[in-house]
Amino acid sequence: MSDSKPIALDAMGGDHAPHEIVAGAVHAVRERGLSIVLVGSPRVLYEALADHDATKQVPIVRAEEALAMDEGALASLRRPRSSIAIACHLVRRGDASAVVSAGSTAGIVATGRLRLKAQHGVQRPAIAVALPTLPNPTLLVDAGANADVKPEMLVQFAHLGTAYAELAYGIAQPKVGLLTIGAEAEKGNKLVKRAHELLQGSPGINFAGNVEGYDLLTGKVDVITTDGFTGNVALKTMEGAVRYAFAELRQTIEDGRLARLGAALQRSRLRELRRRLDAEAHGGAVLLGLNGTVVIAHGASKAPAISAACQLAADLSAEGIVAGIGERIAATHRSHRLW
Repeated sequence: MSDSKPIALDAMGGDHAPHEIVAGAVHAVRERGLSIVLVGSPRVLYEALADHDATKQVPIVRAEEALAMDEGALASLRRPRSSIAIACHLVRRGDASAVVSAGSTAGIVATGRLRLKAQHGVQRPAIAVALPTLPNPTLLVDAGANADVKPEMLVQFAHLGTAYAELAYGIAQPKVGLLTIGAEAEKGNKLVKRAHELLQGSPGINFAGNVEGYDLLTGKVDVITTDGFTGNVALKTMEGAVRYAFAELRQTIEDGRLARLGAALQRSRLRELRRRLDAEAHGGAVLLGLNGTVVIAHGASKAPAISAACQLAADLSAEGIVAGIGERIAATHRSHRLW
């Protein structure tokens, strides 16, 4: 097991909490060698750990409350002792290296901003999601934290995504695209047009121009910047299309004898393709721009996805994602003062 600070796992957040969350924590400890602390109701969590004979392997930190999956941003104020709030407090106090939660996204974002605070110079934290392109993932920023933004925020989201791509994937000078309705510079609404102008003249941004919806999975750029409303719609549309395609493929295979034979011969490749396109296999989204590493797992996550989210949180913490973003934002401020 790692000797580093543990991952604070919100055990009460998610559609399948706490049992699948606990199972994921146990897997992360036993199979990945991670250090995990569960945050939530001690009685409930102790019983869940006992089912895995893991009461001595995974410690518990008490949290008196939990955010429901249908609660929004205001719940972070109404429930100051919630499991996600306590998890963030552990990071802020230096007792944990990162936070992982499958709870309400709005609640996580609001609680993170309240408890961990935005890094100096960051206007709004943003959610980054890694899209399964090859050879490296494409980062979509923002994927749902900020529905209404200003053009300057889209530039900052590009900086957040660039820092993530450099640190997590080792990409030198990541190419940045602006999501809109056409490749031409004049395409889009007022927000996008002004953001395009700002991105073109922004130091430290390798701006490759506009990208469209069908570019999400082509690997044309390394980072796609957009507002949270557009990004979330695009992400969920893509996820729905992938699920539909696999459902149709399964039905086609089941309907024909030759198709079943061909599928059997290509079983390993089909499994690898399914794994690569499975959003939960990649650990979840990352809330960038806070004074702490926060990973948001899918609300429907089960044990394997929770384990993967804990691994992502541990990797990003070890790679210094918070410090890297802080340095990049500080550098952009210095360059603006020189203009």
